[in-house]
This record gives sequence, structure tokens and C-alpha cells, in this order.
Amino acid sequence: MASQSFGDPKVESFLDTVYNLIKDDALKKGTSRNEPVIEFKQPNELQALINFEIKSTPSDHQELLAEIKKILKYSIKSGHPHFHNMLYAGLDPYSQAGSWVTDAVNNNIHTYEVCPVFILMEKYIFQKLLAMVGFDTGDGLFCPGGSASNCLALHLARFKRCPQIKKEGQYNLPRLRCYISEDGHYSLKKAGSYLGFGENNIVPVKTDDIGRMCAQELEKKNTDVYFKKKQQHILFHFLKSFVPLFVMATSGSTVLGSFDPLPELREVCKRYKVWLHCDACLGAGTLLSKKYKYLLNGVENCNSLSWNFHKMSGVPMQCSVLLINDKELMQEANSCSADYLFQPDKHYDTTFDTGDKTVQCGRKVDVMKLWTMWKALGDDGMEARIDKAFDNSRYLLKKLNVTPGFRLVLPEFQCTNICFWYIPASLRGLTESPDWWKELHKVAPKLKARMVSAGTMMIGYQPLSSKGLVNFFRVVVHNPACDHSDMDFVISEMERLGRDL
Repeated sequence: MASQSFGDPKVESFLDTVYNLIKDDALKKGTSRNEPVIEFKQPNELQALINFEIKSTPSDHQELLAEIKKILKYSIKSGHPHFHNMLYAGLDPYSQAGSWVTDAVNNNIHTYEVCPVFILMEKYIFQKLLAMVGFDTGDGLFCPGGSASNCLALHLARFKRCPQIKKEGQYNLPRLRCYISEDGHYSLKKAGSYLGFGENNIVPVKTDDIGRMCAQELEKKNTDVYFKKKQQHILFHFLKSFVPLFVMATSGSTVLGSFDPLPELREVCKRYKVWLHCDACLGAGTLLSKKYKYLLNGVENCNSLSWNFHKMSGVPMQCSVLLINDKELMQEANSCSADYLFQPDKHYDTTFDTGDKTVQCGRKVDVMKLWTMWKALGDDGMEARIDKAFDNSRYLLKKLNVTPGFRLVLPEFQCTNICFWYIPASLRGLTESPDWWKELHKVAPKLKARMVSAGTMMIGYQPLSSKGLVNFFRVVVHNPACDHSDMDFVISEMERLGRDL
């Protein structure tokens, strides 16, 4: 039987070796421009390379270390300066240290008696965040991802409107409707199904040319036209005795990075007593920047906001916050007062026991990695990261605009997502007929396959059906290690890989 004592010299040696593997293979090589972003293998190949089997007898340290080394080798290096594939990127040494501390002490953040330091740390961070957002009497919670934050916001909005649901369920509730930009995150549709609204009651709203929800489309006063077209918007539902409940505005949409106009949406929501939630999982990072926080003008008048620090700020996955502009609501909606956890006669102030206001019981500590990074960088350093991401993205935007073979999806972008088509030489100068666009649609997946096989770069692609757009590339520029040379590499590497397509 393998020893489980941390004082055992063999265990110490094993942990030291694992640390060196992580430091050298993941943190150093994984962030080096001279190393690949990915060493791609097809699923059947990868299954043959890594021994996932767990036997009845223990594996020795050498076998474990051999598999860990392979796991590091074939995992995606999301801290690499040429990883632009997703909305998360970069590695920060201080938040890494915070993650290690979190796992080492293994606290469950539900009561002060078992998690005193992190309860106080969360309290401080939430005070800081609520002040930044402008929620004067608010509350906050770290959630297991932005989708969970959005789902919890919808749950709270429904309880606020229909508090009887906690005891009586949905049986006597009115028909509730929710609204989201047609380019908004699919998490609201999932929440609608999960919470019992039904997907048909999650209503998409048209966006403008740059992907922002149109407030006039949300309300749509020309009801005669909309009755004939069977459109479903707030005034229509109000007149038809549905109950408009929830609008999810998007600040930094997943693909185009667009910011919905919060002041205009708030006016519509006020008229119909609708909860306005701001899904700023991507875009809330702009609140850290004096230069770019204007993109969230009006956020202080929202009812709630989701913010993912593992996106624009580069905290390790995952670090998701829900903020609400109501200090008591989470406790009222979720409290069950479990006797074995939340005894009122403890020897300390039990208002510091936060677990009863969540829909979870056990909850991982996510605040330490954020606090450690923020403490190390200060407000100025956090701001500089946001400003640098915008600087890199604007540099790339200008380069794409003047480089033959590249065409921007939009003339300008509000966030750090830059979307474009690569048009190979074989398609340049031809009539842009429907058949031409069908051929261009095939370019992105072919070029992405070459990119991944080469291992030099990772960039995502997608169509955008709401705008009738065929496959295009989306470069997400967040990694603080990136500079203008990495933006130049995006263009030169795509030209190298795609010139003969």
C-alpha cells in the first residue's frame, strides 16, 4: 500500500517531482513561444498513449509520474501566447499560488467555523466588487461558472416576483417569460429548461448591426404588426396576460463581444417591472479600467450581474461571481436552516455562515486565487491587464484591415474579440455569389485543422446564424503575456497555413 503520509520521504520526493513537472512542462514550456500550443492526437490515439486504467493493486510512483508527464504533454497549453481559442487565456503566477493554497487547506466555504479565513476574504472582495458596480445594498456569491451565475439570477428573479414558489411550487404561477439577445449566451435557455420555465418561454430579441440587443425590439410598440407575425416581445406578452419576468442583457457577447445598451433596456424593464440581469461574464473586466468602463454605463441600475474573472482578468478556471443589488434576497430565497450546519447558538456571530444563502451545500473556495493575484498586482496592475488586452486587439484590428486576404466581420468591435474571414488566394477577386460564400464557409474548418496539426496556434471559428454569416475566425485577446508580435504571428501563420487552400 502506497504511503499517504506527507512526512514520508518517498511522498515528499513524489510531490517535489510533480511540482517540477508542473513548473517545467506546464508553466515554463507551456507559456513559451518556442513550444507548441498543442500536440494533437485523435481520441483513439490518445487513449492508447495514456494508461487510464485503475487496477485493484496500487500503482507505484514511477508509473504515476510517467502518466502525469504524458497528461501535461498532451493537454492544451491555454497560457501560451498563441492560444486565442476561448474566452479564457493566460497563466498568472500569483493566482496559481492561490489555487495551490486553496487545494492544500481544502476548506469548504459554507460556515465560519470550518472556513474562517476565506469567509472573511470573500466578504472583503464582495464589498470591493459591489462598490465598483454601484450596488449600494448588494450581496455576492462565487458560483461554479458563469452559466450557474445566470441560472441563479433567474431563480432569484422568480422568487422576488413570486415568493410563494418556495413553499407551493410552480402550480399556481402565471406564465412567465424571459428575454435575451439573439446573440446572447445559451445558458439562459438551459436555465429555462432546468428551472421549469420551458425553452419556449425564453424569447430571443433582435440585435443591431454590431450585435447589441435593440431596446425597441424588446418592447415593440407596434403590436398590430407583431400580432400578425406572431412575434413575442414584452408588450405583446403583457397584453396577452403573460408575465414578463426577466431580461438578460449581455455585456461582452460570446462571439462578437458586443455590449447591450443597459440604460435603454432598464427603461423598458422599469415600465413592466422586469428584472434586468447583466451577463457580463466577459465584459465586466472593463470595470477595472478607467478607459473602458464606459462600456458598462448604467450597470448600477441592473438587478444583478455575472462576472467571470477567469476570462478577461486571467484567473485560473473557474472564478465566477454573481452580484445582486439586494442584500437579503439570496438568504430569503435559498435558506433551509439545516440543523447540523447552521445552529443559531454557536460561539461566534453566525451571520458569517454564508452557506445557507446558496443552492449548494459544499462549495469550493474560488476567492483565494483572485485575491492573491489582485493583492500582488494592485488595482493599477489589474487595470493595466485590461488596457493591454484592448491595445493588442486594436493593433490586430488595424493589421487585419490592411492585409490582403483578411476581411473583418464588423468594421469595429466593442470588446477584445476580433472576428474575420481568411480568404485564400483561390477565392480572391471572384464574384461573391452564394456558391462563393459556400466555399468560404469551408475554409475555416480546413485551416483550423492545419493549425491544430501544426500545433503552432489555436483560434476558434463559428458561423453566426442570427446574422446569416458563414464560418469566420474569432481571435480572443486576453493573455497578458501577448504583445504586438503575437498579433503579427496570427496573420503570418494563417497566411502560411492557408495560402494553398
